Amino acid sequence: MTLRRPVLPSGWTCLGLVQHLALDVERFWFRAVAAGEDEVIKSLGDDGDAWQVGAEVQAAEILDRYRTESDLADAIITATAADAPLAWWPHQLFGEPHLHTHRDILLHVITETACHAGHLDAARELLDGRRWMVLT
Repeated sequence: MTLRRPVLPSGWTCLGLVQHLALDVERFWFRAVAAGEDEVIKSLGDDGDAWQVGAEVQAAEILDRYRTESDLADAIITATAADAPLAWWPHQLFGEPHLHTHRDILLHVITETACHAGHLDAARELLDGRRWMVLT
């Protein structure tokens, strides 16, 4: 299945990238950093390397997880003022934060998600040989 096939030397897969977006981007930045949800903060790292998806995990499960985390993030975005400070930051892992407000988080997540969308488009082209928006 192409969702699980690595196409770059780093070995990541399209499914692993979507799981990374769900766990390390949507869940981490919005539910942990922006909202400070204790259960999320306590569970960080429990999923192992988000880029790795076990063979037993169904693709639909990963896609549903991304949709769910995006919906939860949307609720936090709606309820949080743009200039609100971070609710939580993992100083022990990353030192002092480089982002300071909810606006900073939004811009970071937009940038990271757009970058990864480009990665997925390039990986798709390597997998199927088609170019986006090319009419044949």
